[in-house]
Amino acid sequence: MSIQFLYYEDCPSHDDALDRLKTVMAEVGVNVNIEIIKVETEAQAQQLRFVGSPTILINGKDIVPPPDNAYYSLTCRAYRLENGRISPLPSVDMIRHALQQHFTIV
Repeated sequence: MSIQFLYYEDCPSHDDALDRLKTVMAEVGVNVNIEIIKVETEAQAQQLRFVGSPTILINGKDIVPPPDNAYYSLTCRAYRLENGRISPLPSVDMIRHALQQHFTIV
């Protein structure tokens, strides 16, 4: 089982997103190392299929899968929250739900 956290330095929300991920992991009892990947070039963004910062992958799958026609680039990411609002961070519930799909949580 693996968790990857991809970010682009120029997007200010990545620190908060990483903290949120760690907090939710602790709450649900997931004790896995997070591979933190700093995306620095457009070529790297293309290679990693990086749709924006922050991106969280669990076992290689995005916790909020982007559309098939997603554009890969050094950019900030926006998440549509459960209430329809747009946020630069995935919600706690989005992260928790993704963890529950991949890990046995008690």
